[in-house]
Amino acid sequence: MDILWEDNHLLFANKPAGVPVQGDSTGDEHFLEMAEEYIRVKYQKPGAAYVGLVHRIDRPVSGIVLFAKTSKALSRLNEIFKEKRNTKIYHALTTNPLESETGTLEHYLSKDSNTHRAHAYVKPKGGAKHSVLHYKLLSNIAGRYLYEITLETGRFHQIRAQLSKMGSPILGDLKYGAKNPLPDRSIGLHAKTLITPHIVKDQPSVKVHAPYPKTQWWGLFKDYPKKKGPRRPR
Repeated sequence: MDILWEDNHLLFANKPAGVPVQGDSTGDEHFLEMAEEYIRVKYQKPGAAYVGLVHRIDRPVSGIVLFAKTSKALSRLNEIFKEKRNTKIYHALTTNPLESETGTLEHYLSKDSNTHRAHAYVKPKGGAKHSVLHYKLLSNIAGRYLYEITLETGRFHQIRAQLSKMGSPILGDLKYGAKNPLPDRSIGLHAKTLITPHIVKDQPSVKVHAPYPKTQWWGLFKDYPKKKGPRRPR
């Protein structure tokens, strides 16, 4: 398990793409039980270890997942996330550029439980939820576009649905319009940075970064601040 940062209260880990955050109908090993086993072995606990799940990212997405090591920590973290006092930053790969290098996307998202898919609308519709994200182009290499995405709201499949609505589906995301899958069935979306207040009041906020997966498509951008090619016309 790739541990990014931890103390007596918090555990930040880098989830591989393809691993579910918690148990599902497949019965596959999930990230929560990996965290429980990590705590049990590290602290030599005779029984099951307590690990609280604070939030989730989609199965084909890689990157930061935050766990609570105590029930008290979980309660406080749930409050922090509910009040949106944290910042979630993702990196997304697309093969089609957005219209501008920086901007804000604002849609109304509804969830289709039958297809397990989100639908994005430009105007309010029924029970669709207001959804906002901010984006910035970081690099363009070999026809791939790397965007930094900062979420203002946290909706089901929000980044995937909103980018698809704008004609820029995430690399490998067949569910939302990508033309081809990636070899490992992941998608080009990575939970890169999480900034959150610490649950202990006199402690500074915690800012954690997750390195990219070691794949060819993410490897193109390992030194992205130094590389920026021309934009491809739409």
